[in-house]
Amino acid sequence: MGHPIAVVGIGADGHLSPTARALVGGAEVLLGGERHLALVPAVPGQVRRPWPRPFGALPGVLAEHAGRRVVALASGDPLVSGVGTTLVRMLGADAVEVVPAVSSVSLARARMGWSAEESAVVTLVGRDVDALRRELSPGRRLLVLSSDETTPAAVAQLVADAGFGATTLTVLGDLGSAAESRTSFVAGGERPDNLPRLHVLALDIAGPGAGPGAASWAAGLPDDAFEHDGQLTKRDVRASALARLAPRPGALLWDVGAGAGSVAIEWLRAHPLTTAVAIESDEERAERIGRNARRLGVPRLEVVTGRAPDALAVLPTPDAVFVGGGATAAGLLDRCREALAAGGRLVAHGVTLETERLLTDAFHTHGGELTRLAVEHVTPLGGRFTGWTPARAVVQWAWTKEAAR
Repeated sequence: MGHPIAVVGIGADGHLSPTARALVGGAEVLLGGERHLALVPAVPGQVRRPWPRPFGALPGVLAEHAGRRVVALASGDPLVSGVGTTLVRMLGADAVEVVPAVSSVSLARARMGWSAEESAVVTLVGRDVDALRRELSPGRRLLVLSSDETTPAAVAQLVADAGFGATTLTVLGDLGSAAESRTSFVAGGERPDNLPRLHVLALDIAGPGAGPGAASWAAGLPDDAFEHDGQLTKRDVRASALARLAPRPGALLWDVGAGAGSVAIEWLRAHPLTTAVAIESDEERAERIGRNARRLGVPRLEVVTGRAPDALAVLPTPDAVFVGGGATAAGLLDRCREALAAGGRLVAHGVTLETERLLTDAFHTHGGELTRLAVEHVTPLGGRFTGWTPARAVVQWAWTKEAAR
């Protein structure tokens, strides 16, 4: 059995713990970013390799040095949005030894005086800045792992556009090094130039916010939070569907006949580790789903333009399926039931008599829960009078696939 790969955390000043120093000194092959490699004294006979470009070529580099003592350098804690996470996923935890240093997140909290309990970490390294939108809420404290020196301006613009222009942004540059710096500014004000490429961005969110209910993670955002053409699972029945779909970390949802994508979007807003695919046959609606997802902070939503059930053939196994439209398509419900992982949940809605009949038959055949949701809202009747106006009743079938024994 070969040596495990050691992933060693190094400070911005080049500091290594005694354990880390021994591992680096005894390595036959040292991998890392060019900046990290330059911080470590030369070792006779040691092979030094910068990370490959593209990074996807890393398995080939590791195969080239199989059987040798390989050590990789990483900033701070290698498991905080770092290469340590990549290597553990690639090789397995037993094949990777991680020796962390103080992370940039810990240093940033120390500089700001923010405890771990009252602050959250968001990574924008290689990610869409719109992912930050989900995290915005008055009084919240966020530590953002930035891609580069352009990130603070992009974040400031996004935060100001979201109605939090009074937010203070603090750029904590080159943490732990002799060149450490600190620059603060207000999102809605003048923005500084010449910021350090390597930094953590601290956000103290302030302002009323803009947009209906955008700061809430509860199921059932207001309908006008979504751009739509009428093909939208309305707020009250959407909340009911999500309660039965039961989002959880790591779970995948298929939103079939997604319309405006509201169910998939709220599924993703429930937790950063959820995933979802929205399947929509209309190209214009599919584009609209993407816009809604970005505006509501979940740009990771995958949108598939195609007609179910054919469009489902190549998708990964779902933990939950929502059928909001097109349930009468031949074989669709059976295809969704069969595709579900053991213990997975299926929720289907219908407003027509034909779909109601289909869902009723499915209930009698397979069991589950059949519910009729009738919602009424108060609207003006003229003069000083108001009255109840009913929306179309929705029949909801919810079914859980038997868990594997």
